[in-house]
Amino acid sequence: MIKQPAAVAGLRLRSLMESSAPPSPPPKDYVHYHHTDACSFSRWTARESYQFMYAKPWQKVTDFYLDVVNCRRSLSELFGKEANTLEMDEVHVRECITSNACPTYAVDGGAEIVEDCDKSELVRNPAGDRTGRWARVTFKILLSYHGSSFDGWQKQPGLNTVQGLIERSLGKFVDEKKVQLLKEKKLPIDGCAVVAGRTDKGVTALEQVCSFYTWRKDVTALEIEDAINGAAPGKIRVISVSPVSREFHPNFSAKWRRYLYIFPFNDENMDDKEGQCKKNVLDVSVRREGQYGECFHEENFGHVTDGDDQDESQTRNKPLTFEISRVNHLLRQLEGKLLSFRMFARDTKASRNIGPPTECFLFHARAAEAYLPCSKDGTRTKTMCIELVANRFLRKMVRVLVATAIREAAAGADDDALLKLMDATCRRATAPPAPPDGLCLVDVGYTEFNRKKCLIL
Repeated sequence: MIKQPAAVAGLRLRSLMESSAPPSPPPKDYVHYHHTDACSFSRWTARESYQFMYAKPWQKVTDFYLDVVNCRRSLSELFGKEANTLEMDEVHVRECITSNACPTYAVDGGAEIVEDCDKSELVRNPAGDRTGRWARVTFKILLSYHGSSFDGWQKQPGLNTVQGLIERSLGKFVDEKKVQLLKEKKLPIDGCAVVAGRTDKGVTALEQVCSFYTWRKDVTALEIEDAINGAAPGKIRVISVSPVSREFHPNFSAKWRRYLYIFPFNDENMDDKEGQCKKNVLDVSVRREGQYGECFHEENFGHVTDGDDQDESQTRNKPLTFEISRVNHLLRQLEGKLLSFRMFARDTKASRNIGPPTECFLFHARAAEAYLPCSKDGTRTKTMCIELVANRFLRKMVRVLVATAIREAAAGADDDALLKLMDATCRRATAPPAPPDGLCLVDVGYTEFNRKKCLIL
């Protein structure tokens, strides 16, 4: 028997393994969604829509939100309402505490009084007889934070998140039994905060609601407020801390959420009286090269064919303007309807892509012209504000809805364009999510929705 050299045997073994291995799949092509309406050739592609949205002065919006979080400005200033911003914020907080703090409790004569959102009930439980979860104290925390200063709400290893900061601050109020349990598991001694709705990285919240419970009897609301405020001054601020019923849940008890999206126009349009009221122009080179804001990554869309491979003449023929009134008209078609917004969601689980989990009821959907005050030079930037109120929102739903409404308005689509997109077969029928910098969670409601409290009527 003739022995083969080790090198030759190794090559043969490698070739045998490669031949038996399954072939690698070819790169997946994501074909551009073909719309069949009359505006199909006027509609922006995913890349064009993405770059149109990011080629805006977003820093001015984030600076404004930072001022609002720190009580230096108010959202009302966007619409030219002259008032002392600090007084307005205090009035708004008082209204929120009295109308949204439900359900709350107070101990009166050894009995616990529970006030429900729809009716008031007296649940008589002698304070000395409470055990287990009945003995714990739950605090409702109303807070405001600057989105650009954090990596979103949800706690993640190695990232600066709002939940992580709050739970570290609440660690000093954890009861002894839980402290011992965490030490045995070699886990950090953090509290547990439940939130009304998680916000993405870059999204600001003005009246976010979360809760925390403990079995310790010596914890006061002021101590919790001071602990959180001292964690990141200027970036997060506690508006109020109050004891609530043990049945209160920030998410499940909520009846509606309100979001505001500020879309800034480029400053060069301010010189044109007609343009500043109706439109904004995007330079073709910006759309083609994507030099501003975040870059358009091909991996986010795979290998896009057809729609994004248009020649320059086709690109230049597309409208580069839109009317705010048209965006408002498109959004108002969604009001008062229970609809499935699965086409406007992103990064959702497969189990939530169909059926009731994707259905949302929009109480309010409006767009209006507004002006963004600049504290540095005293100038104003023209913006479009979009206000949305619903019983619930899917992940990235607001940002996709905003970007799609702008795209459809620019293309001159029919009045029911957004409604028709509900029946689309692919999420590429809607636009990529708008930048998170413009989005703000205004507040969360635990009473019936009242349209009179909205900013845009």
